[in-house]
Amino acid sequence: MGENVTKKSNYVGYWFCNLAFVLERFSFYSAKWLIALFVAAKVIDGGIGLNDAQGAIATANLVAWTYAAPIFGSIISDRFIGAKYLVPVGMAFMSAGYFVGVGATNIVSVNIMIILVAIGTGLFKPQTNSITGRLFSDKDKLDQAFSTQYSMVNVGSFIGTTIIGILAGQQGYRICFLICAIIMLVNAVCFTIGWKFLGETGKRPFKFDENQVKTTKAQEDNKPLTVLEKKRVAAIVIVSAFSAIFWVFWYLAYMPVYYHWGDEETVRMLWQIGNFKIPTSFFDSENALLCIVLGPVLGFLWTKLRKRPQGGFSIFKHTSLGIIILGLSFVVFALAEVVRGQGTASILWVIVFGILLSTGEMVFSPLGNSFISKYAPAKLLSLMMAVWTLAVFVAGQSYGFIYAAISKLPFANTYFTIAGLLIVSGVILLMFDKKLSALVTEE
Repeated sequence: MGENVTKKSNYVGYWFCNLAFVLERFSFYSAKWLIALFVAAKVIDGGIGLNDAQGAIATANLVAWTYAAPIFGSIISDRFIGAKYLVPVGMAFMSAGYFVGVGATNIVSVNIMIILVAIGTGLFKPQTNSITGRLFSDKDKLDQAFSTQYSMVNVGSFIGTTIIGILAGQQGYRICFLICAIIMLVNAVCFTIGWKFLGETGKRPFKFDENQVKTTKAQEDNKPLTVLEKKRVAAIVIVSAFSAIFWVFWYLAYMPVYYHWGDEETVRMLWQIGNFKIPTSFFDSENALLCIVLGPVLGFLWTKLRKRPQGGFSIFKHTSLGIIILGLSFVVFALAEVVRGQGTASILWVIVFGILLSTGEMVFSPLGNSFISKYAPAKLLSLMMAVWTLAVFVAGQSYGFIYAAISKLPFANTYFTIAGLLIVSGVILLMFDKKLSALVTEE
């Protein structure tokens, strides 16, 4: 019998999944910022005394490996263990990683922290996304469900980077890692309490879930993919590849805010208003707040567009527009550097840069999980979810080294060039929208 989120227990279960993301993203985005500054800060200032490039590479590794591990976690939940049991185990691994960060004294211990957090994320992220997708029998409600969940993710990010940014300036980095660790332990307990509200969802490996595979016969389970299913897998891979282009430069955008525009202090500050010094983590907070605000606004817009005779935008059009807007954000940042060189820079430049950065993200990213839930072959659901996150692994593994290389080049010219590459990539994808959209359409 299909499960429906309109049932009270499933509705509560959906919000337990949302709470899990709030607390997990609180810790993750706080740690992403902390590692970047902690690695580069002098030992006397509470860091481990390396440099900006090594800090960028370390935080990039955190991003990369927390998006690669879900591939392996998905195989486990698809074939061996129910997803809902893996989620709190993953949270425990993440907590252990942040505890390592409390006592980290060198890059080796930082990397151990990253490995533990990555393993935990692999057992948490695609499983929680897949559970959310399976709580809905009405696929038309998936866009709204995942958009709401995306907003909740950013609630966690906003609270985390705001609080941790201020606290790090007052108490140092280590207590901040401790808070992240405790938050994840609390998260594990809360999600375990919420198991009963998930019903049968995530109780068994997705391979054997009657809501995804309509028969339990082994020969049916091993049945080859149909032509349409193969096309849909190809569509997921293509849109994931272009999303990788987006995420490389989206994550790269944070590095010059942390290092280039941040003042040299114990915890680098972005700007000072009166006696209050704005930590660079507030750039992350701006992104999270904008995503919270833009989520329902854009969700309403996409719903209105879908009611047109020609329907709404395809995922390929959403992705292309996101890349183009991201390109425009780099134009703004390059112009900001030109103005800064003339001694007339304002924090408003950074704010506008953040607005465009966040708008580009929200135009396409929240719809990725919904697209995969709708079109992924049932027995490959978690794996296809992981392919989407694998794109961010590629981006994460790249942007730290890219920043280390371009930090030696003229800033404005380099960022104008990046802007041009992004805009051209977005236009190319937009040109092939109709052909690519045909891949997911039933003949």
